[in-house]
Amino acid sequence: MAESVASIPGIHHVTCITGDVQKCVDFYVSVLGLRFVKKSINQDLPDTYHIYFGDYLGTPGTAMTFFGWPTWPQQRTGTGQVTTVSFQVPSGSLGFWSNRLKQLDVDHRMISRFESDALVLRDADGIEIELVAQAANERWAPWPDSPIDAEHAIRGFHSVTMTLAEMAATFNLLTTAMGFRMASQEGNRTRFETGAGGPHAILDVIESPEGPEGEESIGTVHHVAWRTSDAETQKTWREQLMSVGRNVTPVIDRWYFKSIYYREPGGVLFEIATDGPGFTVDEPPEKLGGTLSLPPWFQVRRDRLDETLPPIVVPTTTTTGAHSSVVSTPGGE
Repeated sequence: MAESVASIPGIHHVTCITGDVQKCVDFYVSVLGLRFVKKSINQDLPDTYHIYFGDYLGTPGTAMTFFGWPTWPQQRTGTGQVTTVSFQVPSGSLGFWSNRLKQLDVDHRMISRFESDALVLRDADGIEIELVAQAANERWAPWPDSPIDAEHAIRGFHSVTMTLAEMAATFNLLTTAMGFRMASQEGNRTRFETGAGGPHAILDVIESPEGPEGEESIGTVHHVAWRTSDAETQKTWREQLMSVGRNVTPVIDRWYFKSIYYREPGGVLFEIATDGPGFTVDEPPEKLGGTLSLPPWFQVRRDRLDETLPPIVVPTTTTTGAHSSVVSTPGGE
């Protein structure tokens, strides 16, 4: 049982696959108003980008991240994946957001679920995004230069939704080994909460036995990371998950946090990541995302990476790409 370890407080980050890093940056900065907080590399495929968006500091619970993999197959979403990423916005902000999305020609629709209203839209790669009108501010550091006024800005994640062919074994893992509790149900959707519950501590599971099966591809979520306070608690999590039959990686140092990875029984890749040290370990808060950031063990590759990685232009106005400042040019890090 999960009593042996402090419960997971909520979502740490969500990592997805983009086929076009520049269009991805334009969408998350210019449309959703998130800050480009880190430009780094995929440490397992180091000739490709890993880029991060979030609040002013990329606080755990706000960081939406992408692997830039343009040669991957086109979007194949389905079971065994996180199929929706939901952000929290203040309860009175959906009118503002709907008007903004209309002005920017972003298709969207209104839904209501579990007594909250939300807007559903898709990002530049087709990933389903929700803006849920249920927000809490305690884990959010506003970005002063966002194109969105603070009163309407995204506060971080609200929840993620997984689609599974069969839920029983996942239900068991979540509620016995991982400390989640079932909160409510609507149709084939079951809502789980962890920690104190509420926005950023919510996981929805849709049971969809008819498929189709998802594949790792552009426009899909690669994994969801859950928070843990420190390396010691993370080790306890690893032992606990292995004791219930999960195949868990050793602790991997990702420089900005330490990580362990495993698949839940329905096939979704889970990570448990430490809250620290965070994105300011190698850049001051005011300069986050300004240069190519590399863990110390990759610094020897810097010159080659500067030449091979395409430049990224980070928009500085609400108009996508207009009046942008060039943050990276080849060889200019």
